[in-house]
Amino acid sequence: MTDTPISAELQTAFDAAVAHSKTLTTRPDNQTLLQLYGLYKQGSAGDVSGERPGLTDFVARAKWDAWAARKGMPRAEAMQAYIDQITALFI
Repeated sequence: MTDTPISAELQTAFDAAVAHSKTLTTRPDNQTLLQLYGLYKQGSAGDVSGERPGLTDFVARAKWDAWAARKGMPRAEAMQAYIDQITALFI
């Protein structure tokens, strides 16, 4: 899969959203956090790599699954979706 280049504006907005995510006053539920994690990883690193963690590592497995659910999503699209979700949490 070839990804389109990420614009400087999108990268800046994504970085700002990541910074804002660390200042949320109320913690989102686990499902929302996993969605954000999957979008963050897809936007920052692209498709998931490596083996799926074992059954006994619940947290790592849930995170891997959240990222794997975004496999094939263009990085720019994942970045914008992450920005949109963080923005919605601040409103």
